[in-house]
Amino acid sequence: MATLVTVPHLSPMVFATSTSRPFLSNQTHRNNKPTTNNLSSPTNSLKNCNTIDELKLFHHSLAKQGLDNDVSSITKLVARSCELGTRESLTFARKLFDFSYGSRFMYNSLIRGYASSGLCEEALLLFLRMMIDGISPDKYTFPFGLSACAKSRAERDGVQIHGLIVKMDYAKDLFVQNSLVHFYAECGELVCARKVFDEMPLRNVVSWTSMICGYARRGFAKEAVDLFFEMMSSEDVRPNSVTMVCVISACAKLEDLETGEKVHAFISSSGVEVNDLMVSALVDMYMKCNGNDTAKQLFEQYGARNLDLCNAMASNYVRQGLTKEALGVLSLMMDSGVRPDRISMLSAISSCSQLKNVLWGKSCHGYVLRNGFESWDNVCNVLIDMYMKCQKQDTAFKIFDRMLNKTVVTWNSIVAGYIENGDVDAAWETFKTMPEKTIVSWNTIIGGLVQEGMFEEAIEVFRSMQSQEGVDADGVTMMSVASACGHLGALDLAKWIYYYVEKNGIHVDVRLGTTLVDMFSRCGDPETALSIFDGLTNRDVSAWTAAIRAMAMSGNAERAIELFDEMTEQGLKPDGVVFVGALTACSHGGLVQQGKEIFESMEKVHGVSPEEVHYGCMVDLLGRAGLLEEALQLIKSMPSEPNDVIWNSLLAACRVQGNVELAAYAAAKIQVLAPERTGSYVLLSNVYASAGRWNDMAKVRLSMKEKGLRKPPGTSLIEIRGKTHEFTSGDDSHPEMPKIEAMLDEVSRDLGHVPDLSSVLMDVDEHEKRFMLSRHSEKLAMAFGLISSKKGTTIRIVKNLRVCSDCHSFAKLASKVYNREIILRDNNRFHFISQGKCSCNDFW
Repeated sequence: MATLVTVPHLSPMVFATSTSRPFLSNQTHRNNKPTTNNLSSPTNSLKNCNTIDELKLFHHSLAKQGLDNDVSSITKLVARSCELGTRESLTFARKLFDFSYGSRFMYNSLIRGYASSGLCEEALLLFLRMMIDGISPDKYTFPFGLSACAKSRAERDGVQIHGLIVKMDYAKDLFVQNSLVHFYAECGELVCARKVFDEMPLRNVVSWTSMICGYARRGFAKEAVDLFFEMMSSEDVRPNSVTMVCVISACAKLEDLETGEKVHAFISSSGVEVNDLMVSALVDMYMKCNGNDTAKQLFEQYGARNLDLCNAMASNYVRQGLTKEALGVLSLMMDSGVRPDRISMLSAISSCSQLKNVLWGKSCHGYVLRNGFESWDNVCNVLIDMYMKCQKQDTAFKIFDRMLNKTVVTWNSIVAGYIENGDVDAAWETFKTMPEKTIVSWNTIIGGLVQEGMFEEAIEVFRSMQSQEGVDADGVTMMSVASACGHLGALDLAKWIYYYVEKNGIHVDVRLGTTLVDMFSRCGDPETALSIFDGLTNRDVSAWTAAIRAMAMSGNAERAIELFDEMTEQGLKPDGVVFVGALTACSHGGLVQQGKEIFESMEKVHGVSPEEVHYGCMVDLLGRAGLLEEALQLIKSMPSEPNDVIWNSLLAACRVQGNVELAAYAAAKIQVLAPERTGSYVLLSNVYASAGRWNDMAKVRLSMKEKGLRKPPGTSLIEIRGKTHEFTSGDDSHPEMPKIEAMLDEVSRDLGHVPDLSSVLMDVDEHEKRFMLSRHSEKLAMAFGLISSKKGTTIRIVKNLRVCSDCHSFAKLASKVYNREIILRDNNRFHFISQGKCSCNDFW
């Protein structure tokens, strides 16, 4: 391995000597023969020198005594100057060094001083000069040089120093080995660091700590924790506070509460001295692992006078959305006499942003101005974010215009603010003018488009992002893209997205995994959805909810309930959302008794109070089963006044069961609570139409017209060869309409499909009803799919409204005759239709 002296990028400036001498009284040139004074010297007072002026005064006293050329005195003066570590003291030390006899100790002191102060290039140049001067490095020189390499990430120089260490037979020195482990770990070369570590015959706490911290800081949290427990079990080494802080931080990154508690228990039992940094790390770990109660206990135990501890509590409260609690910590700080710093203000302003409380935000802004924090870019960025979210865009732009250094985060805050206010156009225009875009920028705009329901546009922006150099999609990107795909119901696109995730090695954590499960379930592929769910580790309640919902939407109610039971058996506490999924599954599967038992267990067993949405699910379940009177009694027993959604569930059930009187009663309730709700009018008119009460139906339709309400037209989407085609009921403008009509005639005339005229809720003649049924959007889409896709391929259709019974029977017949699987997703569930049978068992 080449030695350092061959490094071409180290400057040969070390050969130059200064032409101007510092003001050093009675000093001889460094090439003059040094003297050694055996008399007593005043160096005992050197340790009391704490400023550059005191050091110069001390040197002046040496000159008066004729000791300015004394090797021992000058060496100690250089060492003390380096210990101070200021730029002035290091410059003074260098001047003394340049005009003195440069001993190894002097070189080591100065190299160490430069490295400690971050002047790494100067340290490495001096290391090179030392070798050129023929002074061999020792076991102290090498660690100081490696420290400079580690701080400056000068990997090439460090590797060459390693070669020199081996050549000069210092590779077995413990101090040197520890420095090598630290150097390689800091440069991200963990394999090399571990190789040096594993080859060490003896290790001390520094050895273990360097390796553990290297893992923790480079994202290998599990390896850091594993190595810590190996240290505890295999060798008699007592960890120090630095070790513990690194291990605790690793537990926080893993969000592993159980392991974090074990580490905390070790601290308590081992007698390791607990300092402020360790307490802050413990609080941060517990907060990130959802152990808020323990974090609070630690906070209360160690008081609010620790600024770092307060900042750890406040920032984690903000991350969890507990903004009032975060502001409470900051208030306690000030009451305790602790002045918030800029980190504190980031949490305070972020809290105001989430609360959209501009009054508190302005108060924080005033504190920022009074304390000079406005010069920090991150403070200005969070202020911009706060004002944008509080719809004070003018103030946000004033801060933006005054910023000298507008970072990409600054621009992202503007874009995110526009999206928060629903102004996607302005967000898009700002995004296009950004001088620099990071993955966060792309994630912000893609997420904003998804938030506004612009799913196809979100996919197009994602495709555009892929052509940008240096921008790689991450888990956040794919969550937004998968969400957009799920809403579109495009299975081919869903498969491509999943392939993209796997191909690019994007880590599928529980959040992305849950989104992928939801995407495939929405796209009508419950098997893949469940396969992804089964592969997830550390599944949380959201992941279980997505899987339960996937089974419910596909009509597999029994499997949905099995998953719910598995989740509770594993000790996870179900929340309100998962109960909605379980009750929906019971409703779709007609599992009345199971649904009742789950509903009753909510509060009695799981301590979850039923909300209106859960009552709505139960009303739907009972209504579908024909238990309308029981459903009505449940509504009347609600602890709060039922809203329009509850009554609409009853009204929909009345539509299915044909109960005109109860339907009119429910509709009257809805028209008081939500007179603008179009769906209730449509349902009531359909109930009247089904009962042949055409006059009543006409009155409802006239009332809708007078109030400016309009029934949304039925639309259906089908994807053929990567292109999405949209059909609207009654619209015959599609270019393939002649072929579509021919296919419809073939199924109806030649294959014997008998139209269900009761599905036409209009007072028209039979011929007109037949024509209207033939123009339902899902039927047009099915016919187009039959003529446009290869034989045997699955036809997938997404409809915005409930599928009618006639189109349902049409699909069953077509699936049997043409040997096609037809997957039809309406606004409530999936219908998997094959060989004349549907997964819903004609119950929907």
